[in-house]
Amino acid sequence: MNEKIIEVKNLSKHFGQVLAVKDISFEVKRSEIFAFLGPNGAGKTTTIKMFITLLAPTSGDATISGYSVIHHPAEVRKVIGYVPQMISVDGALTVQENLMLMAHLYDVPYRERNERIQQMLAFLNLEKYAQSLVRTLSGGMIRKLEVGQAMLHHPHLLFLDEPTTGLDPIAKRNIWEHLAELRDTFGTTIFFSTHNMEEAEETCDRVAIMNDGEIAVIGSVSELKDKTNKKDATLEDAFIFFAGNSLEPGGNFHDIKQTRQTHHRLG
Repeated sequence: MNEKIIEVKNLSKHFGQVLAVKDISFEVKRSEIFAFLGPNGAGKTTTIKMFITLLAPTSGDATISGYSVIHHPAEVRKVIGYVPQMISVDGALTVQENLMLMAHLYDVPYRERNERIQQMLAFLNLEKYAQSLVRTLSGGMIRKLEVGQAMLHHPHLLFLDEPTTGLDPIAKRNIWEHLAELRDTFGTTIFFSTHNMEEAEETCDRVAIMNDGEIAVIGSVSELKDKTNKKDATLEDAFIFFAGNSLEPGGNFHDIKQTRQTHHRLG
């Protein structure tokens, strides 16, 4: 089995004259927790959307578990799960109904659906909320449900876009405990984007610092700190060192003030 679950070669995305992603190349190992760290507008979400086949690259290619996002998009979608930043569940349905709907959309074998749903409810500690309407749940529980939906078809790789934006500290910790357990239990590779410095530092095996559509550097947090040659360097020091600019005052690296957008169905 290939140790590399993601291989990216000279990937670019242009929107007219705007160069959103600029000729990036890198690899992600199986069962790794990997973070894209950068400010809003850095190109993180655009890159993930190319990986999950929602956007076609302008040039270059990426392979996911051996499948090209350009030439084999249907195969790519079978081996990935995706949790978007925008809430993606139906607030008018119960937790169990949302899971059943997603099992159908992911084409989980009919005879296995109930068992997989019960397993995921138990794994995420949502069993007692199975018959609750989603609109009555907290943000943290909704996020766990979205993770459960994305894992029903047993994907090799789980993509999450800003997974904890808008959640309180306890809910954030709970989400990451479950994501780490997913990796440890099922070998799932976790790939997430964030503009939260602390989140990247505490959770990932490796981080890619991304800014202005380019990847400045990739490595473990300790490796990036060491490369600054600064005593007691922080991850913020590493970002400034490699990205070549400082963070905006009151920016998103320390204070997450932008709440997650709520899907109209939750209203």
